[in-house]
Amino acid sequence: MKASETQIQPILEGTKQYIVPLFQRSYSWQETEWEVLWDDIIELYEMEIPRTHFLGSIVTMPTTSVPEGVAKYLIIDGQQRLTTIFIILSLLRNKSLQGGNEHLAEEIKNTLLTNPYQQGIDYFKFLPTNVDRKIFQRLINNETINDSHNIFEAYKFFKKKLDDENFDIKKIKDLIICNLIVVSIVLDRDDNPHLVFESLNAKGRSLTQADLIRNYFLMKIHINKQEEIYSNYWEPMQDSLGENLTEFIRHYLMKDGKQVKQSEVYFSLKGEVENKEPLEYLNNLLIYSKYYKKLIDPEHENDPEIKRMLKRLNRLEVTTAYPFLLNIFREYEEHSITKEKLIEILKTLENFIIRRFVCNIPTNQLNKIFPPLYSQAKKLHCDLLSNIKQILQGKDYPKDVEFKAKLINTRLYGSGDRQVKTKLILESIEESFHHKEQVSFDDLSIEHIMPQTLSEWWQNHLGEDWEITHELLVDTIGNLTLTAYNSELSNKNFEVKKQQYLINSHIEMNKYFIDKISWKKEDIETRTQQLAETCITIWPYFGDKNVTDYNNKDTTGTKPQKLYILGQIFDVQSWRDVMEKTLNCIIELKPEKFEEIIHQFPRFVGRDEKKFRAVRKLSNGAFVEVNLSAKDIHRFCLTLIETLELTLEDWKVEF
Repeated sequence: MKASETQIQPILEGTKQYIVPLFQRSYSWQETEWEVLWDDIIELYEMEIPRTHFLGSIVTMPTTSVPEGVAKYLIIDGQQRLTTIFIILSLLRNKSLQGGNEHLAEEIKNTLLTNPYQQGIDYFKFLPTNVDRKIFQRLINNETINDSHNIFEAYKFFKKKLDDENFDIKKIKDLIICNLIVVSIVLDRDDNPHLVFESLNAKGRSLTQADLIRNYFLMKIHINKQEEIYSNYWEPMQDSLGENLTEFIRHYLMKDGKQVKQSEVYFSLKGEVENKEPLEYLNNLLIYSKYYKKLIDPEHENDPEIKRMLKRLNRLEVTTAYPFLLNIFREYEEHSITKEKLIEILKTLENFIIRRFVCNIPTNQLNKIFPPLYSQAKKLHCDLLSNIKQILQGKDYPKDVEFKAKLINTRLYGSGDRQVKTKLILESIEESFHHKEQVSFDDLSIEHIMPQTLSEWWQNHLGEDWEITHELLVDTIGNLTLTAYNSELSNKNFEVKKQQYLINSHIEMNKYFIDKISWKKEDIETRTQQLAETCITIWPYFGDKNVTDYNNKDTTGTKPQKLYILGQIFDVQSWRDVMEKTLNCIIELKPEKFEEIIHQFPRFVGRDEKKFRAVRKLSNGAFVEVNLSAKDIHRFCLTLIETLELTLEDWKVEF
């Protein structure tokens, strides 16, 4: 980057052309800005010895699009003030002609407004946006203008100012080119024009990465072809994707496995396009943009089965898979894979994401898993679908035992995206009944059979351990269903819910409750087991099933021997030992999480010993309830691990 304080004169003189990138903002200065500039000029005019006046900055970048003798510069910042200077200079030229000073008029025209020995578009020293270009060129050519246009409005404003008094036109011209000072910043090819623009124009309309990319492409194309290229290639993408255009280009750049940060899209593309044919690259972008439109808005996919799968994936928020899916859709459009294979690939992604979600596996690695997946799969020797499955099963893909254990114990219901994903799971269970008259899920919501807030009836119904049952099971899958009567059901007792709503429901899964006379701990656990088996059928494991998982073992009547937690190993003799040592380890390694545990599990952990029936004292002085079954302790510990966003690799019990 080269920055220098300079007069207007050296910026304009010489065989140069300044180009406002096509289809950016049109000329937008109004009377307020015109008045300020005019007052500054007149203030200098009235001084006996005029000083210099700082006008602002002009940021440019040299281009090499048309190597025909005219030095061309792309204007990154300063187009409004530079446009206004040209408007005033064209007015001074016309006033000189009217006053009979043809020499001054020719000087202004040939040194400041035009490149007199150049032809066509290169004749003009300044090219505004396409919206302003025709009116501006007529102004420079001193042609009659009848249009109502902001550039001509500016011309009329300054003309009125000049007509009000008998000004010395040459003096005003000299003041503009010699006394108005700007900071001229000329970017090198390695400079980041986006950052420069942001820092200098923080209050203006920001240039997006897509704006910079568009300008970069257009500047690599001859000026006479730019509008045609824009209309045929860029505009369709811009109209289709809108604000998603930059993110599409980022995902396009990542489709072969490269990592591209959101702030580095422009430079990543520039490095990739540098030695390539720009039109060919733009054409590829246009092709892939059509696939991307289907990904972000599945309504644009004509095939109903593919559309359905894309809608499901979008509810799982798998934008990190878009680079991979761009390649898959290209294969499908080129008939390299069948529709059936495409749907199976989409189902495999859904399976992978659902199982990881249920098992609480962090999503922060997905942006490293998906972009290289296609190129990795193409290098293997089996078919594409088999290769994809082979790779994904090695990326923290939960096996059946872990998936089932988590389905049984995990609090599926939650806020934000957890609620969206849990509703998708429940919808999938409902669809698994293959009802001939499938209901619409749009107006349905998730209902807790045992309500989130217990009435006295529910407390009595659940029995002595109602608090433990409620804390452990209220948000598990066995206690959840779908209904259109969520507000009506509220915390009504089970018999009312069943008779008035559930047994008359058109939801197939709600027929389960017809012959149920109670909804207690054992009832919820039984339904949870059944729904977990259904989920394993809906999202079957696509990898190696040979696995041993101690956490899936039935804990009734078992005696634990070792506890593995967060890299530490403890000898234990009972499930009470497991519970105590698990909490003490969390207190030691994650003390900031302990208050969160007390808040979420008041029936299990607290500081008031009198609240509990039988206790053990923890290392920080708090107490834990131990008058619990092995099954309840095991379930509590698994729920605890899930709440702390740990995995079953972080907590294991050996028998």
